[in-house]
Amino acid sequence: MFPHLQNGIVSARCPDCKVITAFTQSGGGLAITGAHRFDGRQFNQIFYVLLQCSGCKRGALATVHATQNMNGPDAALEFFEPASPDILEVPGGIPQGILSEFREAELCAAHAAWRAASALLRSTLEKTLKANGYISGNLHGKINEAAQDGILTEVRRKRAQDEIRVLGNDVLHDEWREVTREEFDLAHHYTQRILEDFYDDRPTVESALMAKGRIAAPAAAASASIATPGEAGS
Repeated sequence: MFPHLQNGIVSARCPDCKVITAFTQSGGGLAITGAHRFDGRQFNQIFYVLLQCSGCKRGALATVHATQNMNGPDAALEFFEPASPDILEVPGGIPQGILSEFREAELCAAHAAWRAASALLRSTLEKTLKANGYISGNLHGKINEAAQDGILTEVRRKRAQDEIRVLGNDVLHDEWREVTREEFDLAHHYTQRILEDFYDDRPTVESALMAKGRIAAPAAAASASIATPGEAGS
């Protein structure tokens, strides 16, 4: 959830409370008067205000554009700190490097750095595929191979190609262009789904990957499979 301003109160995820909470004005601030435009709209004032979490009392800072005061219905939030990332739930057991890449994408998105966030989602996807035995060829081919192996559905394969890979490639390889929040949100959603595909029912996925020769059997399982009849019964 991106920070949201209404009636002078900012709703955002508190990094200490770990939940969406209300940040209310606390202490002083600074107001600058002067006609200006922000986000395509006309305003008369800019407010730099101190706020406080209603739960744990953690401090925060916001920049607000308004016509008369920041409690009005037309007030617009430009900046809020601490960062309030939209954190999606993912299964346990995801390798730490992959999980950290995904969470850093969310942190970039909390600052509206949509290009950086989208590139990190592409990196998350490629790291996930490599960690599961798809190590040769380019990302386009890795995605298709995961679908051919039955790990990804045809719908998920197409979304991975169109919403995650292509967007990330636009950032990494093409001329600069604006990436929108809507584009990031789609890529974010489907990256979460692909992490679920690989790690939500991990034993089943590992069995399928071993059957396709993508990953090796665990050492204990391999030892058991070559044990002699006498050893197996002991």
